[in-house]
Amino acid sequence: MSQATTPHGGAGDTVRIPIDPVTRIEGHLKVEVEVKDGVVVDARCYGGMFRGFEQILRGRDPRDSSQIVQRICGVCPTAHCTASVMAQDAAFGVKTPTNGRIVRNLIFGANYLQSHILHFYHLAALDYVKGPDVAPFVPRYTNADLITDRIKDKTKADSTNKYGLDQYLKALEVRRICHEMVAMFGGRMPHVQGMVGGGTTQIPTAERIADYAARFKEVLKFVTDEYLPLIYTLGSVYTDLFATGVGYKNVISFGVFPLDDDGKTSLHKPGVYIDGKDEPFDPKLIKEYVKYSFFDYSKPGGLHYSEGETNPNPDKAGAYSFVKAPRYKDKPCEAGPLARMWITNPAISPVGQKLLKELYGIEAKNFRDLGDKAFSIMGRHVARAEETYFVAQAIEKWLKEVKPEAETYAKPEIPDSAEGTGFTEAPRGSLLHYLKIKDKKIDNYQVVSATLWNCNPRDDMGQRGPVEQALIGVPVPDIKNPVNVGRLIRAFDP
Repeated sequence: MSQATTPHGGAGDTVRIPIDPVTRIEGHLKVEVEVKDGVVVDARCYGGMFRGFEQILRGRDPRDSSQIVQRICGVCPTAHCTASVMAQDAAFGVKTPTNGRIVRNLIFGANYLQSHILHFYHLAALDYVKGPDVAPFVPRYTNADLITDRIKDKTKADSTNKYGLDQYLKALEVRRICHEMVAMFGGRMPHVQGMVGGGTTQIPTAERIADYAARFKEVLKFVTDEYLPLIYTLGSVYTDLFATGVGYKNVISFGVFPLDDDGKTSLHKPGVYIDGKDEPFDPKLIKEYVKYSFFDYSKPGGLHYSEGETNPNPDKAGAYSFVKAPRYKDKPCEAGPLARMWITNPAISPVGQKLLKELYGIEAKNFRDLGDKAFSIMGRHVARAEETYFVAQAIEKWLKEVKPEAETYAKPEIPDSAEGTGFTEAPRGSLLHYLKIKDKKIDNYQVVSATLWNCNPRDDMGQRGPVEQALIGVPVPDIKNPVNVGRLIRAFDP
C-alpha cells in the first residue's frame, strides 16, 4: 500500500491521501481520500482494470458461460458459476431436480465458509493482530494501532494477540478443508465443473456425503469455538469501530440458497432497505450509470442490465473508474453480509448472544438487535462471522435432505432465442448474470457483481458509491498512518 499526501496536514488544511494499490483485497483498487481536521471529508474509488468478459462471451455457446465467468474473480468462481447456471436455467426453461438444488447449495455453502474465513483471517485480521516481522505480516504502519498498542496490560495484550495469531495459522488448514468440500461435489476447486445448466453432474453417494459431513464437522467447530469468539473479543477492544464507517444505510440482497425447487423461498431473503424502510426486491428497478466510468452508452442516462452495454472508453473525460455505478431506484445500495443479515434478520448464534451480553451489555436475539452498531467497520465483521454460522446451520439441514444416488440433473435444450437472469449472492455481495441468446449463441451477456455495487464511482446524479460514502467521517488522526481507511475498505471485502 503506497501513499502520498498534499499539503502537510496542518490545522484547517485539506490533505489528499491516495492509497494505490489497496492491498489485501480480492481485486485491484485505488482509493483516494481527502482529510480535514483528522477525518475523511471526501473519497473516490478507482477501479483501474477493464474486465471485458461481456465481449469474450458474445457469440459463444451459452453453456460455455458458466466455465468462462469463473475467471472473473480469484475467490468468487463458485459464485459466478452459480449465477451463470441460474441464468442458463432461466433461459433454457429447465427445472433443476430437488437433489440438484441441494447439491448446488452444498457446493456454494462450502465456498461461503471458505470465503468468509479467508476474508477475516487472511485479509482483514492483519489490521488488528500483530504477526512476526516477516511477510505477510510486514510491511505495516509504524503506528498501526494493533491489539498490542490498544491493550495497556502487556501480559493481556500478548495473550490476546497470540489468540488471534494462532487462529490465523489454523484458518489456513480450515480453508483447505472447505475447498475439499466444494470439490467433492463440484469436481474441483477453484473452478468447479460440476455445476451446469439443469443441475449438477455429480450423483451424491452415501460415502461422499459422509466424507463431506466429516469435513464439515471440523469447519463448524472452528467457526463456533474460535471465529465467533475472536470477532466479539476483537470488537470489545475496538469499540470505536462500531461507530465508524456508517455509509448510506441503504442495503440490497437478491437472496441466495434456494429452499424450494421453484425458487420462491431462499435461506437469505431477497429485499432492499432504503431510507429506513424495508421494500420487496424488484429487478426492474436496477440501472447502471457510467458518467464517471470509462464506458460509453449509446443513449444518455442509466441502463437496465437487460439493455446493458459494455463499450470501453479509457480516454473519457471526467471518468475515473472501469466500474459502472449500479443503482436501485436510483439509490446507492451496499451489498454483502451486512446487507443480507440486516434484510433476513436471522437469530444470532448462541456464542454471539452470550458475548454481546457479557462484553457489551446488549440483549440481542436477532441481527437487527445490534441497531446502528451494525452499520460500521466492526459491524460488518460481526455480520460476516454470524453469517458463516447461519450458513453452516443450513448446511447441516441440507446434509440430511440430500438423497444418495438420486438424480441431480435435467438435460436442457438450447433454444433459438431466449433470455434469463441468474440472481444470487456472492459471499461479498449481490451478483447477477444476464444472458440473451440469439441463433443458439450468446447475443448479450451482462455481469453486475458485488464490487460494482460497493466500490462504484459517482453516478450521473453525482452520488458517491457506497464505499466512498462510508469513508466520509472515518478518523485519520495521523495522515502518515491512514489505518482506518484501510480497515473500512477491507471490511467491505471488495
